[in-house]
Amino acid sequence: MDRPSRIIPIAAAAAAGDADAELFEVRQKIHPRAVTGKFAAWRWSMVWITQLVFYGLPWLTWNGRPAVLFDLTQRQFFLFGTVLYPQDFVYLTGLLVIAAMSLFLFTAVAGRLWCGYACPQTVYTEIFMWIEMRVEGDRAQRIRLDRAPMSARKLGLRAAKHGLWLAVALWTGVTFVGYFSGMRPLLASIGSLDAGGWEAFWVLFYAFATYGNAGFMREQVCKYMCPYARFQSAMIDRDTLVITYDGGRGDPRGSRSRKADPRALGLGDCVDCGVCVEVCPTGIDIRKGLQNECIGCAACVDACDKIMDRMGYARGLIRYDTERGVRERLSRSALLRQALRPRVLVYAAVLAAVTTGLVAHMALRTPLKVDVIRDRGVLGREVEDGMTENVYRLQVMNTSERARRLRIGVAGLESIAVVSNAFVDVERGEHRLVPVRVRALQGVGKPGPNRIEFTVEALDDTRVAVREKSTFFVPR
Repeated sequence: MDRPSRIIPIAAAAAAGDADAELFEVRQKIHPRAVTGKFAAWRWSMVWITQLVFYGLPWLTWNGRPAVLFDLTQRQFFLFGTVLYPQDFVYLTGLLVIAAMSLFLFTAVAGRLWCGYACPQTVYTEIFMWIEMRVEGDRAQRIRLDRAPMSARKLGLRAAKHGLWLAVALWTGVTFVGYFSGMRPLLASIGSLDAGGWEAFWVLFYAFATYGNAGFMREQVCKYMCPYARFQSAMIDRDTLVITYDGGRGDPRGSRSRKADPRALGLGDCVDCGVCVEVCPTGIDIRKGLQNECIGCAACVDACDKIMDRMGYARGLIRYDTERGVRERLSRSALLRQALRPRVLVYAAVLAAVTTGLVAHMALRTPLKVDVIRDRGVLGREVEDGMTENVYRLQVMNTSERARRLRIGVAGLESIAVVSNAFVDVERGEHRLVPVRVRALQGVGKPGPNRIEFTVEALDDTRVAVREKSTFFVPR
């Protein structure tokens, strides 16, 4: 049975007489055993769902453009019928708060669900391990292949595996960049060898990261690089559902025949087969208790249930349970009641409030944005006909999915009016810089800055209107 590397204290190694003691033992590769079952099916369902979304979204179109596009050069983010600008940073903040509160809620209820079922590291590791098993065989065959000397067969199998890994990684990199450049233009530029330097860099960088993390580093990312394993202990308690080995039922461990009575032999239900360790993608022994390395994938639950079925014992020796539930032998209904504890209710309430507020704000927002910029070169000047003129630039952004004709008005001082063209046409998703000249009769207003208000409204829908404050400068 191959096991992961372990930390060796220097003092202990020195006491054993090892003068060349190292802090870390060389990592031994983990060869997880294939497993089937309820939780494995859920895990693969999440692989399919997440990858269909990730690889499929860049190909969808909406009104003649990509449905999802983060156009950094034009500073526009398209999400189906919604167009967002840097001024909409509040929505990104809201999404981050929702993501954080969701993580807190799921962790408080059921531990590392995200890690075990939907984390990109877990998903791509599952994909890469599936390719490895299809090319090199099951766990025993892969171990023998690793130990075998280099041969034409081994070289061919390794080349096929890495070729498929690289193909998946490269396509993943292309898809990632497609969210920012558009899939069709990106593929056209790659096909004509005319891709931009930054596009080529990020395709290769993301492909390299996928290839390295999912193909080689695997559990090392979860154990040493991901910070979630470190702070999860502060987010779980005695009523959190985690992968648990029932020591009271399983110990003492020991092998026996199927027909033997474990109670007569003084044994528990655990036959000490080690299958729970062999299927673990991080190589831990869940029978030693909850560990930071456990990603909550429940592979050991499926494996143990099959062994219990084979032995004729009840399932659930390894299961999702809570510390309190194992100690007090709580029923499933009691576990669910314990799940509705104050911290979970607080997380759920905050998550619901932020989500509702964000959705409502996006649904009710005006699809028009206006920024007023004064011409700092000329604060105010006297012109013909006894008038005072100020010059402004209006940054007009049409975030709707249809072209609009807008009317620009101004108020706040007597006789003030827009003397330049007060009408402007803005295409869907377009932003324009509109110069505007505003005049008022001399003697109106006090010398210096005077408060005024611009109004920009759509002619086809007066509900689409924006008011922006500014100042009108009267010379002294």
